[in-house]
Amino acid sequence: MNGRHQPFPALPACSDEERVERARAAYEQLRTRHSCRMFADTPVPREVIEAAIRAAGTAPNGANHQPWHFAVIGSADTKRAIRAAAEAEERRFYGADGDRPKASEEWLDALAPIGTDADKPFLEVAPWLIVCFAQRTGGIEEDGQTQNYYVTESVGIACGLLLATLHHAGLATLTHTPSPMGFLRQICGRPANEKPLMIVVVGHPAPQATVPEHALKKKPLEQIASWL
Repeated sequence: MNGRHQPFPALPACSDEERVERARAAYEQLRTRHSCRMFADTPVPREVIEAAIRAAGTAPNGANHQPWHFAVIGSADTKRAIRAAAEAEERRFYGADGDRPKASEEWLDALAPIGTDADKPFLEVAPWLIVCFAQRTGGIEEDGQTQNYYVTESVGIACGLLLATLHHAGLATLTHTPSPMGFLRQICGRPANEKPLMIVVVGHPAPQATVPEHALKKKPLEQIASWL
């Protein structure tokens, strides 16, 4: 091996039965996570968001370059600016201003059971928005020049850990991906080597929040896994 190494950290001493129980318990908790589109404006402590981002930062990644940045927005003015820019793109996507929709008819038909449209009030109502950026270059020193590797895969895993941690903390989340998202780089003051991948909306669900029945349908194990 090249370079210095440390012993692998100790894992919990569990029996096989305990491991099965732990895995099933994690599944039972995560299966209750659903995208929320109606948020309350109830405050959420900053410390919760900080801990969740630290958890995201433990994700496996290419060459340990950790090619991510999380811009956390709590400012009402900044949230308002993000909503205005996002809804402008969404109106083009849905054809809400009377123009031809940017989205295909097939895509719009796929979204119909979920009930989404160009109006995104949650971007202002929820206490926190986390804009997740992928760094094409930068390296662990963030010099802006060093090539990063497996960037999309690395940041995708980090976002998954972020969502799981926020759910474990008892919060509702939504991943929002207006297209294109270049406006987020400008609003958040991020450099050109960073590409916004998603907005994670975080907060408490509003009392009237619902989950579309369509979203409750999950593929069974035998359809999403094969054993060779």
